Amino acid sequence: MNTSERFFRRYIFSTVRIIVLFLAVNALLVASYFVIAYLGNVATSKFPTEDFSNHIMATDGEFSADTQAKEMLNNFEAWAMILDDDGTVVWEENLPEELPRHYSSMDIAMFSRWYLDDYPTNIAKRQDGLLVIGLPPESVVNYYFSFKAQYIWPMLFGLTAVFCINIFLMIYLFIRNARRVEKAMAPILRGIRHLSVGKPVHLEETGELAEINAGLNKAGDYFLKKDNTRADWIRGISHDIRTPLSVILGYASEIKDTSSLPQAVRNQAGIIQRHGERLKDLVADLNLSTKLEYSMQPMQKQSLDPIELARQVVSEVLNDGLSEVYESELSEDNPGKNISIFGDQVLLNRMLNNLIRNCIVHNPNGCKIRVSIGSNDTLCIFSVMDNGCGVSEAQLNALNSDEDISSTQKQTDEMEHGLGLKIVRQIVKAHQGTIHFFETSPHGLNVTIKIPLK
Repeated sequence: MNTSERFFRRYIFSTVRIIVLFLAVNALLVASYFVIAYLGNVATSKFPTEDFSNHIMATDGEFSADTQAKEMLNNFEAWAMILDDDGTVVWEENLPEELPRHYSSMDIAMFSRWYLDDYPTNIAKRQDGLLVIGLPPESVVNYYFSFKAQYIWPMLFGLTAVFCINIFLMIYLFIRNARRVEKAMAPILRGIRHLSVGKPVHLEETGELAEINAGLNKAGDYFLKKDNTRADWIRGISHDIRTPLSVILGYASEIKDTSSLPQAVRNQAGIIQRHGERLKDLVADLNLSTKLEYSMQPMQKQSLDPIELARQVVSEVLNDGLSEVYESELSEDNPGKNISIFGDQVLLNRMLNNLIRNCIVHNPNGCKIRVSIGSNDTLCIFSVMDNGCGVSEAQLNALNSDEDISSTQKQTDEMEHGLGLKIVRQIVKAHQGTIHFFETSPHGLNVTIKIPLK
């Protein structure tokens, strides 16, 4: 599962958690509302019929209510009456004039559970009659439900099923919509990943996100055209400069070696030859860097002995006429241990050669160059270090952050193109290795490269 898929999974699961939390919070709020409503309203709004009945006394058939009973009625704006067995009102308090003073058994049966006209009623049975309390119209709702017992559980299960179906339907619709978004976004994210590594991009310009797909296609075409133009330019320059450069180097070498010419002229020819060689190396570096960057350099990997490889490179540098101000040394961290890596011999040779010549170029006053080969359980470790002038902290940080800088050491009078270390990085990357730069004590630079063992 890639990063984009993990993002959509987290997005879906987080939304489901939000829905569950939303339902739980709402259920809690509804329950709290009913509790508060009961404690703050129902419990205090219900008329205390039984308590009120205790404050009505009967003496020799005459009924009387004390002061507290009258206060109860006034607080609720209610009225009260007592009916005898025949349905006749034998006592009343605040009873509206429009209500009758005699009721049949049918009337009593009706208002005992519902309303008397528009007045909600509460009923209490006394030994001497039936107490009826009437409340103001629309102040209380009296409504009763009646169900057959056999329908109670099916009704509860039905309500629960409807609730669950709605929840699952909502989750399903959301996941379906998220999957549609993921399906539409996956090609776009894939295209962005391809663009980031320089691969060509072509997306179908259809659907709701067709405009984004078209934009990525245009960006991909632009980068491809730009890269092709750059590569063509480098190839053209390399081809066009090769012949005149060969002529320049040939005549410069001939003039330098002609003893009949003045020494000043021969020295100038040597300078021309040296700069011509540098220009030739620059063109070669440009070509190799371009091929490595666009994977145009065919990798011919084989089993290699890194110690023998390093020995060949050091020998080549010495045979090229290394100045006496430089001292070279090759060592093994684990003498006698057989080490084998799988890599391209030409590229690895170029990698070590560039690092050694980097030490030479940036230390014109001379230095000691030490090349060491070591290993651990999984890696072969190349180390090229010198005790030269070293680098600044800013340059060291730039090197370890993979930034391109024109020089790894202090600038000389001759500006460096900086392709040497770039090629080294590209070769290390092509071999799935790592590179790191360190300061040496008391001064100098140490470049350590780790490449997986065979």
